Amino acid sequence: MKLDDGGEWIPKTRLGWLVQEGEITSIEAALASGLSIKEAEIIDTLMPDLQDEVLDVNMVQRMTDSGRRVKFRATVAVGNGGGYMGLAEGKDVQVGPAIKKAIDMAKRNIIQVKMGCGSWECGCGLAHTVPFEVKGKAGSVTIVLKPAPRGLGIASGGAAKKVLELAGIKDVWTRSEGDTRTTINFAKATYNALKRTITMRTIK
Repeated sequence: MKLDDGGEWIPKTRLGWLVQEGEITSIEAALASGLSIKEAEIIDTLMPDLQDEVLDVNMVQRMTDSGRRVKFRATVAVGNGGGYMGLAEGKDVQVGPAIKKAIDMAKRNIIQVKMGCGSWECGCGLAHTVPFEVKGKAGSVTIVLKPAPRGLGIASGGAAKKVLELAGIKDVWTRSEGDTRTTINFAKATYNALKRTITMRTIK
């Protein structure tokens, strides 16, 4: 695999070698392996169609003994629009490198999002919404995602809507509390809610 600088990717982890050698050929198998994704190149190889979205870029300042230090913080979400997405933030003294760091970290934070037709108003049987109600929290922000009938769309705005779109959610009811103007917390809360679609167990 060729890198952006023209060099060859040399894996540094076991999962990386398994992917490069062709023993793992899908993101499903990579996540099921139990091995941590610590190299963005793993995702580049397994998910070449991955999209990224810059949600926010902020300037952050910190006082040190040598004076005021200024950095840029970028918040980025990635996803394939089909049940996989990631989220991260990156910092650097320049905007471009901050965004690049955030993209690479978001790829390493890829999660699977379970979808279904969980709304009693629908029953179409297609995977277009969350399978059941889930809640996520980050900072002061809490968001609840509820199954919605097909055709409703995403009943949310801002960072949450972009995260849900990248995950592949097409219809969903949402309810949020807290300072949703804080992009990073709103996005993280949505990301944490989507993680619950896999980690939660339903009573049979």
